[in-house]
Amino acid sequence: MVTLAVAAVLLVAGLVVEWTDSSGPVALILFWIAILIGGAYPLRSAVRAVRNKRLSITVLLAVAVIGAIALGVIEEAAMLVVIFSLGEAMEAYATDKARGSISALMELAPPTANRLTVDGTTEAVAAEQLHPGDVVLVRPGERLPTDGEVVQGVSWVDASPVTGESVPVEATTGTEVFGGSLNGNGVLHVQVSKEHYDTVLARVIEQVEEAQANRSDAERFADKFSAVYTPAMFGLALVVALVMPLLGFEWQEAIYRALVILVVSCSCALVISVPVSVVTAIARGAKDGILIKGGLYLERLADIKAVAFDKTGTLTRGRPALVRVVPFDGADHDEALALAAAVEAGSEHPIATAIVTAARDRGLAVPAAHGAHALPGAGMVATINGRTLHIGRPTGADRAHPLISQALAAAEAEGCTAVVLREGTQPLAVVAVADQLRPDSKSAVAELRALGIDRVLMLTGDNDTVARATAQALGLDDYRAELLPEDKSTAVRELREKYGVIAMVGDGVNDAPALANADLAIAMGAAGTDVALETADVALMADELDRLPAAIRLSRRARNNIKINIALSLAVVAVLIVAALAGWMSLTTGLLLNEGSAALIILNGLRMLRPGRGETRSMATD
Repeated sequence: MVTLAVAAVLLVAGLVVEWTDSSGPVALILFWIAILIGGAYPLRSAVRAVRNKRLSITVLLAVAVIGAIALGVIEEAAMLVVIFSLGEAMEAYATDKARGSISALMELAPPTANRLTVDGTTEAVAAEQLHPGDVVLVRPGERLPTDGEVVQGVSWVDASPVTGESVPVEATTGTEVFGGSLNGNGVLHVQVSKEHYDTVLARVIEQVEEAQANRSDAERFADKFSAVYTPAMFGLALVVALVMPLLGFEWQEAIYRALVILVVSCSCALVISVPVSVVTAIARGAKDGILIKGGLYLERLADIKAVAFDKTGTLTRGRPALVRVVPFDGADHDEALALAAAVEAGSEHPIATAIVTAARDRGLAVPAAHGAHALPGAGMVATINGRTLHIGRPTGADRAHPLISQALAAAEAEGCTAVVLREGTQPLAVVAVADQLRPDSKSAVAELRALGIDRVLMLTGDNDTVARATAQALGLDDYRAELLPEDKSTAVRELREKYGVIAMVGDGVNDAPALANADLAIAMGAAGTDVALETADVALMADELDRLPAAIRLSRRARNNIKINIALSLAVVAVLIVAALAGWMSLTTGLLLNEGSAALIILNGLRMLRPGRGETRSMATD
């Protein structure tokens, strides 16, 4: 940059002197010095390329400058050096800006932290010096220095820089939090859970930078094209220089036109047109909580024809909740729920947790249970106020009872799991629980249809009744139930043969075989799941299903951006080469037009850093 600045000043000074002094010897000296200073780095790069037996764009420039000097057009040679170097600087700036938008995420995590000591005071330490088990103090309005778990305090935390979640989440004792998140209006004590280099934010940045290894077809096309393009331009210039004199042109004119061909063909526009769009699209996704691990997967996102979802933890919350209590023989609704909660209080089964939580949320007085114990495969039994109560799966006698059978059938038709509370052989109530749909599941499915996805379906190990109810509630095209992990893999392969490119959405752990067999593996809630973050092709950092349609929109916008860049690059090169062959432009004009088109293409690629419609709902992520 220093040599470019000096060369540019000398060039301008030479042009001013040439304009004011018709003799021009001083201007000529200034032009020569500008060439020597400004051309040092490009010449060194060209020599290195020749030694490596490569014909790079800097080799094209070096030949053009040497040819211009040989023809005596020193002023134009100086302009070539300065304008080309300026174009290279602009392209480097654009690339750095795209990559810098990724690295800027890391700067969200503060470099220092307030670590609590054994005597209750705090000491300022570098974030890199924090280790698992340390406790840090995070004041209101500060960013969390690392990943950890809240051990004291209540606040809200904006995790949008890491997960892309649009709404701040409440942080209380036991809440998992991530480095780079913004603390709200409370004081938090956070116990460090990971080394600094292993935080979610650090690993996201590392994997986004590594994503360049997974190159898309468009990127490979640009590489292959440039490998053929540069030697072809050398060959064309050589043919022009040798053939035109045979057609009656002056040899000086022939060489000049050959040099113009070299100049107009030495733009990096085509070479950079694809990478700048891919890098900026991946950076945009990372800012919105969508981790795309390379141009290959960015391209596949745009080509998805079918999406297969796991049910539990993906389309649903993965946590059962109470749906209804149906009491019998005049029993009171709240009394039946309180008795069921009392029996289940000693169980850690998810159904028991749902019943106990519902009773507490409703403020019911849950009586004390005595002698509570589990009956393997049959539920729980306990003594309450002298009554021996049992809660568990329905028996044949239950299904033979008209009222109980009706309540069970209604619950199961809605996708619920039903248990029966009884005293001895006397049924007291049917309690129905169900895994709750995510609030954004239905809207996400609708958005996928609006994007033209041919098939949206569900693959689950759950029973057919529950699966059918879930599929109907979401309006899915199809579902397959009672599948083992290997069955899911088989289903994915069959669906891919039938519909084409298929994406599998799961938690990245239980669905690993199916994810591996899909064209695109998409993991939900990857910010809290190490396996998902490592193994998925696309990781949705937050538990927000609507990030999937946003990712598809982003990929399609990137694909359109790449197509525009490639088409514009090829059109500009074609027009400029024709103009050069016809002798319609000078060396300087050709280079200015070339670098101008490259700048336009770069700016178009950088547009991907701005969110598109429907790609983000969070002001914080912008």
